[in-house]
Amino acid sequence: MSLALCATSHSPLIGVNDPQPETVAAVETAESTARNFIESYDPELVVIFAPDHYNGFFYDIMPPFCVARAAESVGDYGLPKGDLRVDREAASRVLEEVLRSGVDVTMSEHMKVDHGFVQPLVRLFGGMDVVPVVPVFINCAAEPLVPCRRVMALGEAVGRCLLTLGKRVLVMGSGGLSHDPPVPRLAEATPEVAQRLTFGRNPTPEQRAVREANTAAAAREFAAGRGPFQRLNPEWDRYVLDRLADGDMAAVAGQPNDWFVTNGGHSAHEVRTWVAAYAALSTQGTYRVDLSFYRPIPEWFAGFGITTAASA
Repeated sequence: MSLALCATSHSPLIGVNDPQPETVAAVETAESTARNFIESYDPELVVIFAPDHYNGFFYDIMPPFCVARAAESVGDYGLPKGDLRVDREAASRVLEEVLRSGVDVTMSEHMKVDHGFVQPLVRLFGGMDVVPVVPVFINCAAEPLVPCRRVMALGEAVGRCLLTLGKRVLVMGSGGLSHDPPVPRLAEATPEVAQRLTFGRNPTPEQRAVREANTAAAAREFAAGRGPFQRLNPEWDRYVLDRLADGDMAAVAGQPNDWFVTNGGHSAHEVRTWVAAYAALSTQGTYRVDLSFYRPIPEWFAGFGITTAASA
């Protein structure tokens, strides 16, 4: 029946390594505005495009895209564990239509998802099982990556399908903007880390706690201006936000993969989730952005943005 959008950055360091109270308050105000937008729209279904951080997908089999017909949260960074409320029928429709459109997408009957999916659902809906969802994984970390124009094609195919469902659907993108946290890369990994990136499912609670503590420690160093990580790039972030708001997705999606890394860091590839969400929304026609919030927040390792949009 209709589409609306909410795209948001995520950070597992929220509540772990917070910036000054006024910055936290500004984010919470923006989230409140987004929640009011969502409540007013009253979606019957949420399709969320999100990445993974080597908690559900590994190099033993790493698809560029995957649609879940069932999904379970791994409960990283203190987020809830358990099943998401996946709309299996809607997920099946999305799979069929996307494949019919010529975009190769894989299917999961038991997708494991981490904070990239769960944190936005918890913070904007109050829980990961409050609303029916269709989780769509986009590989944003494990190189080699598909060109971003294929992400735009995925979003457009999903959007065309959603318009046939007869529902109010909220499309969400979770990730980005500029950030370069200590996510390991296979090309530079030690044998032990390479083993984890390939077969690292089901770490022990102790192993997970060590990794999460290391991420928090790295963020403290980064916020203090130390460490090897690429700095946030507010100018690039605002360029991306402006192009998506203008409907000029090709200005972002048409760029080579190294453009994202050069300007925003290795994890800036998570902007792909925003591209997919905006591309889905664009299938309904011209749209307007109602909320566009942005702050560079080094304590969270994030150029942090929140946007909402609806049909114009």
